Amino acid sequence: MTRRLLSPAVLAVGGVGICALIWGTTWFAITLQLGTVAPLASIVWRFGLAAILLFLGCLIFRQPLRLTRSQHLAVAAQGVFAFSISYSFTYAAEGLIASAIVAVIFASLAFINLVLFRLAAGQRAALASWGGALLGVVGVGVLSGSEILGAGLRQGAATGVGFALLAVAASAFGNLFAFRGQAAGAAVIPSTAWAMAYGTGVLALYGLVTGVEWSIEPSLSYIGSLLYLSVFGSVIAFGLYFTIARARGYALASYISALTPPIAMLVSVLFEDARFGWPAFVGLVLVLAGQVLLIRAPKVSAA
Repeated sequence: MTRRLLSPAVLAVGGVGICALIWGTTWFAITLQLGTVAPLASIVWRFGLAAILLFLGCLIFRQPLRLTRSQHLAVAAQGVFAFSISYSFTYAAEGLIASAIVAVIFASLAFINLVLFRLAAGQRAALASWGGALLGVVGVGVLSGSEILGAGLRQGAATGVGFALLAVAASAFGNLFAFRGQAAGAAVIPSTAWAMAYGTGVLALYGLVTGVEWSIEPSLSYIGSLLYLSVFGSVIAFGLYFTIARARGYALASYISALTPPIAMLVSVLFEDARFGWPAFVGLVLVLAGQVLLIRAPKVSAA
């Protein structure tokens, strides 16, 4: 019985559930970072702390931190796209639209990944994968469109959706460079630590050049959300995600994005007083249906 409970399959499914629960709540946690502290500063504090914790973990568990030149180049690009650019636009989007909307828009990442990996890495995907990804895109379009129309076509709503889409595109490039780092032989945790460090460094440099005010709000909500986002949303969730993706495949890991939007929407209703009409739920159903197709599709293969 103990062996069954600790089997790789059970552990992988458990990891997917933990990631979905964490990331489903981090969208709201980000809104607690918005206010008196500059968003760029909050991102630097978040991933700077996460990188330090990952480096310390590598030292404690004696995982080598040295990377080759090609591995450093790959994880540096991963950090810039996945942590610097993507999260800059994510925080900006959440300042304009409900956090749950941003979470669902990220479901379009599957389709962008398929296109990008096909063009840049020569990977082929099954027809079911393309169908699932397209369903996700349609669902995102329905939900995003209902959010913009429901907001009375305010410029802020349209801009927020645009920022979220730019964040998704940046994340796709981050995934591509993470894949290249994996192909170059970089271990999961050390490469993630370096990627976060590079992303933090680029943002800090940009902040210094542009005159960002470096401050921390001494409130329970800000400090608490910062620790939650750093430890759970960054160290634990990203560590689990990339470990699952490498060990069990990206099809299983992608199930996280199917579970995250419903959790994010529930949290948004409870804590942001968000209200979603039937078009939003139609969009959510389409996104979930697309994710089911993606999960059941055969694995991606090289051309």
